[in-house]
Order: sequence, then structure tokens, then C-alpha cells
Amino acid sequence: MKLLQSFLFGLRHPKLFLKWIRAFRAFAQGLEWSAQHRPAAATAAPTRYADNRLWEFFQNKKTGHGIWKWEHYFGVYDRHLRRFRGQNLSLLEIGIFSGGSLEMWRDYFGDGCAITGVDIEEACKVYEQKGIRVLIGDQESREFWASFRKTHPMVDVVIDDGGHEPNQQRVTFEEVFSHIKPGGVFICEDIHQLFNDYSFHAYAVAMNLNGMRKEAGFDGVVPNALQKEIKSVHFYPYMVVIEKADVHPERLVAPRHGTEWQPFL
Repeated sequence: MKLLQSFLFGLRHPKLFLKWIRAFRAFAQGLEWSAQHRPAAATAAPTRYADNRLWEFFQNKKTGHGIWKWEHYFGVYDRHLRRFRGQNLSLLEIGIFSGGSLEMWRDYFGDGCAITGVDIEEACKVYEQKGIRVLIGDQESREFWASFRKTHPMVDVVIDDGGHEPNQQRVTFEEVFSHIKPGGVFICEDIHQLFNDYSFHAYAVAMNLNGMRKEAGFDGVVPNALQKEIKSVHFYPYMVVIEKADVHPERLVAPRHGTEWQPFL
């Protein structure tokens, strides 16, 4: 865990990192200007997700426990979580509000899914039922997560839909990611506004996936801590998805195949 944190916050080249931030700021401002001056489309096509049970559940939810989600999230969910359907998996959702999303996950994954909901509001205990456990706690509390890791088995999927504050999101990732099984998925929702602090946290994770140590050669590279733990990082509007590696590679290799090569190589 400490090694993971050192990669996230112990950036060895702060001047280069600040230069990258300034370049990104200029790029983002350029995109924003372009979007403001782009001609409007004649008609806006309605959002549709074919063969997406989550989307269907959400659209058909007219009464009962509420669900409040950005519509584009449903395509992201299905892309990264479909492979878990019908399996015996463990899901952790932080921030359960009115309880409707707990019902949605149960419908999507099936009865083999053990669901744990976490919320800071005591009233959310009412959503506890068979197959759904509800814990009351503060996602920004490292003591709460330390207790969680001791008393709860590792999970396959984590969805952070809690307080949406950058420090809450950062602490949750740092404390929970190590408790996700190999091949699992961490989803952080509602990362709002340009230059959000949690965005930079996620960018730091992604940048470390490109790290290459000096001993790189034809026999490969010894991966850093994040390259061993993380398979991929995906950015979407207001959302980051981090997939955990199935296996921990001992080396990252790029072998050559073939017999004919250009002389300049």
C-alpha cells in the first residue's frame, strides 16, 4: 500500500509535472473554445443503449427506491462489468442514497452477487436485506476502511458514488484498491469541473503506467508497482474506471519476430 502511494504522490520530476499541467490546461481551454464555436447539430439523437440491462432497468424505474445517474454512465457500466454477469461476485457501492442502485446491481448481476453498500447516513440501513449488507461509515476515514478490510473479504467491483469530493475519492481509492481481487474493477463517479484534484490523482496513476526504468533492454523491463497492479485506466466524462491486472507481470517484454529488418533498426 505504501509503495502504491509513493508512486501516486512522490513524483520525482515536479517541474516536468507542472509543465504537463500547463500544457494540459492550454489544450483543455482550446477544446472548450472549439466546442463553444462548433455549429449546432440539426437534431440531437436520443441516447440509446441496445442490449443493456442496466439501461433498461433505469428506464423502467418509474416508482420505488430512487436512482440518480448520468445517462452516459450506463454504457460505461456495461462495457466494463458485463463479463461479471451471472457469476458469484462481490460488489461494493459507496454512496447508496435512496437505495435504488442496490436493486439495479442485483437485477444486473443476479442472485449470485453479494452486495455491500456504504453510506454516511444512518437512515440507509433500511435498505439492508438478504444478499445486501449496508455499512454506515465515512469514506474519508482511513480507520473505517482499515476496519472494513479486516472484516470483509476482497471484492470484485467497487463503485464510488459517495460524497464526490476529491479527497473522499482519493482516500477511497488508496484504501480500497488493494482490497480488490485480481481482474476486478474500480469505478469512481462524478468527478466534476476542470482541474479537479482527483482527476490529477487519476492522471498520475495513468502516467506511471508509461514508466520505463533505465535498465530497459531487449530482455524487457522490470515493471513498477502500478504496472504490476493495474491493467488499464479509462477516462470518461465525470468518471474514471481502473481495471486491476489479472496477473502481476515480472517483466514487460517486446520480443522481435521475423528475420528481415531495415538496416537503420
